[in-house]
Amino acid sequence: MTQEPIFLQPVCKEKIWGGTLLRERFGYDIPSETTGECWAISAHPHGMSTVKSGPYQGKTLMELWDQHRELFGGTEGDRFPLLTKILDVKHHLSVKVHPDDYDAEEHGQGETGKSECWYIIDCKENAEIIYGHTARSKAELVTMINSGDWEGLLRRVKIKPGDFYYVPSGTIHAICAGALVLETQQNSDAAYRIYDYGRTDQNGGTRDLHIRDAVNAATVPHVDGFLDESTETRKGVTIKTFVQGEYFSVYKWDISGTAEMTQDAPFMLCSVIEGSGSIICEGKSAKLEKGAHFILPDQMPDFTITGECTIIVSHI
Repeated sequence: MTQEPIFLQPVCKEKIWGGTLLRERFGYDIPSETTGECWAISAHPHGMSTVKSGPYQGKTLMELWDQHRELFGGTEGDRFPLLTKILDVKHHLSVKVHPDDYDAEEHGQGETGKSECWYIIDCKENAEIIYGHTARSKAELVTMINSGDWEGLLRRVKIKPGDFYYVPSGTIHAICAGALVLETQQNSDAAYRIYDYGRTDQNGGTRDLHIRDAVNAATVPHVDGFLDESTETRKGVTIKTFVQGEYFSVYKWDISGTAEMTQDAPFMLCSVIEGSGSIICEGKSAKLEKGAHFILPDQMPDFTITGECTIIVSHI
């Protein structure tokens, strides 16, 4: 069993709302000028990460999960539990709701529920997200949707770089234009679209809406996701805890100089969003560059990170 970081090759995907920041900021090879998503650490069949180097080079993350469960501390389950993305939101995302586990199972599409969270890497001045709604009952929600009262219904929140939002399943939400976001989520692609601004694709078609499913899945009245924020500073690193929840815990490591670190979870997912450095474990060193994504496997010995960089870290 390897006790070294496992570096992954991400998959970039075109989206009607995407742009070119994934290439400009992280150097990714993007498929077009409308690239919206980098599926960075993914074992989902809609966008599968592969191992870049080392003893498992060329294997998909799903293959690692199926064949080498010891890397993940023997965590149970048929599905790898987490998915990390980076989103280049040049234009508004559609307004949607994700189901919880029960609702997703009822639909029988092979997906779990989807709670997620957003770390705002960067955004334009006065950028916003849609986070929740004003309806006090399902009946009022239906009435406001049917009347097209989007300004009255949707709750808008100003954002800035460094902000963090927990978006539980059932939350009506969207990221608006001008944001670069790292998303940590359950490993699911289940979504019910409520509103898409009347957009058409290159063929003049509109994207499907799922109003009935969205209303059934929505939390009414809206409840903000609970954050459990704290900060710890020690030599070479400041660790910001954002959330420690049922499906994932998420942290930010700000490395400055040399930091002695411990891997104390079954496995950790790591994404370098700024700066550069090195990770050193038992005498072996690997470069950390902006846009790198890697997994710290179970029972990895204590390690050192050097340099000046920011890493978003998650685990179950």
